[in-house]
Amino acid sequence: MVRRLSDLTAVLRAQGTRVGVGELLGAVRCLREVDCSSREEVRLALRTVLCSARADLERFELAFTAVYGDERAGLERDDPLAQLGQIERAVMPRVGIADPRGGDAAPDAEAVPAAWSEVELLREKDFARYTDDEMALARELIARLARRHPTRLSRRTRATRRRAEVPDLRRTVHASLRTGGEPLHRRWREPTRRPRQLVLVCDVSGSMAPYARMLMQYMHASVAARRRVEAFAFGTRLTRITQELAGRDHDHALERAAAAVTDFSGGTRIGAAIAELNRAHGRRIGRGAVIVILSDGWDRGDPEQLDAEMARLRRAAHRLVWLNPLAAHPDYQPLARGMQAAVPHTDRLLAGNSLASLEQLASIMEEM
Repeated sequence: MVRRLSDLTAVLRAQGTRVGVGELLGAVRCLREVDCSSREEVRLALRTVLCSARADLERFELAFTAVYGDERAGLERDDPLAQLGQIERAVMPRVGIADPRGGDAAPDAEAVPAAWSEVELLREKDFARYTDDEMALARELIARLARRHPTRLSRRTRATRRRAEVPDLRRTVHASLRTGGEPLHRRWREPTRRPRQLVLVCDVSGSMAPYARMLMQYMHASVAARRRVEAFAFGTRLTRITQELAGRDHDHALERAAAAVTDFSGGTRIGAAIAELNRAHGRRIGRGAVIVILSDGWDRGDPEQLDAEMARLRRAAHRLVWLNPLAAHPDYQPLARGMQAAVPHTDRLLAGNSLASLEQLASIMEEM
């Protein structure tokens, strides 16, 4: 029981909940007062002790399911992207613990599982191997990454204590009243930074099915985190899903987006999709946006059309980044027709197959 509670608190800490030894001891004492054979009583009792804020409630439900299992595990979900694999956990070998006073190891003593972090376990794991529980645990991490966005210098300025190029005449004159009208203490202003337009274009064809759901989670988190974001999905045709992904309810947003995309898990025509993006949505995107295309590059369309449309899109964009899950392999080379046509017009080619790759994308966008 203590081992399970240790796992539960570790998962909660990985999601950002403040849980320490005091809460763990309180959980042990709490279980003495309830019927441990009742899953519901145990869940409610632990939630009372381990949750200290409203945001902790959802994290607790995810962590409780990950550690104690889902009672509905026998029911299959109606999801076109069935997930594979189980949660992997690193533990210490089950060996005897040596006596700190110099004696022999106790024969019946076993090492407690080592301190492990769900963040580290999921960070490098490929999205195609995620289970439903792992996808839920990664939701909070993806939301944190989505809050990191590209910015630009604005024409507006703000007051600063550092010496800058733009003098603040109004504050300088006001400060001079303390020194008899002499401007001894000069004040300055510096440019502010504003969010730069971000455009996310996700491939939802059959070859991208193992990654599409996680990438759609990232798109929803980006739309929910800030205003200047446009989201599109494409297979054989382009669909704008910005309005469908709006709102904080993650599940409903993905349901609306899935209903709006009629060519889910179908073929791929990247050139035609980029052409529609340039012509039908060019005014909405504007100039100077950071455009991120999430696709493996397998294209059934005309590579010459893709080459021309990518060149046009690059001229209007501030930066053009391509995420390809296949690029995670160390020996990957862009040999597919679509990638051969697209790579010359991209600024960066990254692997979009894991949380680590999304973290790399967030770091690059902050530097733009």
